[in-house]
Amino acid sequence: MLLSLVCGLLAVRAATSATTTAVNASSIAQYAPIPSSAFGPAVSSAGYRIEPFGDGAYMVTDGIYQAMFLVSTDSVIVIDAPPTIGTNLLHAIGNTTNLPISHVVYSHAHADHIGAAYLYGSNVTTIAHELTAEELSLTPDSRRPPPTITFDHSYLLRVGNQTLDLAYWGLNHEPGNIFIYAPQQKILMLVDIVFPGWVPFAYLGEAQNVPGFIKAHDQILSYDFDHYIGGHLDRSGVRDDVEIQREYVQDLRANCAEAILLSASAPNATNPISAYTILPAVSAVDPGNYWATFKTYLADVSNYCANVTNEKWLGRLDGADVYGYENAYQMVESLRIDFDVLGPFGIS
Repeated sequence: MLLSLVCGLLAVRAATSATTTAVNASSIAQYAPIPSSAFGPAVSSAGYRIEPFGDGAYMVTDGIYQAMFLVSTDSVIVIDAPPTIGTNLLHAIGNTTNLPISHVVYSHAHADHIGAAYLYGSNVTTIAHELTAEELSLTPDSRRPPPTITFDHSYLLRVGNQTLDLAYWGLNHEPGNIFIYAPQQKILMLVDIVFPGWVPFAYLGEAQNVPGFIKAHDQILSYDFDHYIGGHLDRSGVRDDVEIQREYVQDLRANCAEAILLSASAPNATNPISAYTILPAVSAVDPGNYWATFKTYLADVSNYCANVTNEKWLGRLDGADVYGYENAYQMVESLRIDFDVLGPFGIS
């Protein structure tokens, strides 16, 4: 669906602008082949796919974003409302049951996951963490109605014969990002942390708190689940997907820490990222420009970490080469400011 939308926009621009030029395919980066483990079943010609988990639980995906719904004996509970799925989520629910939607759960405040919540109407009960309500109050948006029920640490939602255990275990991707657990079906949904079959999206899934992002993997594995919904791409996950991404994140952390420490060492033939080489070289070209100096240093260290990490992960998780640098950069900065791995910028 999103690809069709992009193609449509490009067609409109081409038709209305005489200066529009075709995309030069030779200028587009070609990345490593996608491992088969990254793929899920294809979406239908309608632009979405329903994945049943049994006992009235379903995931809906358009191949890019994911939502979930539970059909109870009374009504329907929906988790999230990604705009790219849009009204297709209503079609998916309507093609599954005639029961009305009574409750909507927000995983967190970001518009790419709940920006179509207004489509559910004004008579639903909306539930979110109190920090999500606070985030939404800072950027009022009619497409993301404020929650009618908020909670601090946990909230048990029972509707008919369905139960959802909502819990907040601290900062990770965004304040208020909650763990959504269906104990009867053993489904866990936590958005923007684990991306089954893929490395995290850029900057560790745009994590606002990297220590919390790292910790979230162990928090996920403390649950008894058979199915994992991460909010992105075309397939659900299992426990092994979480363990594999945790291993990737641990490798990335170790490699970036090693790179920072290596940058504090004297230059030699085996040390291409010594700060004692990088900093004087940049200062000679941009004297007095400390931002230029530091940007070059961080880029070199992050590239080194990404390259070392990709030696293991290319072909195992998709996107290792696509977002390897961005994820390494985020990890390097977190190691420096959160974990006190300062390398050449520590106490002399």
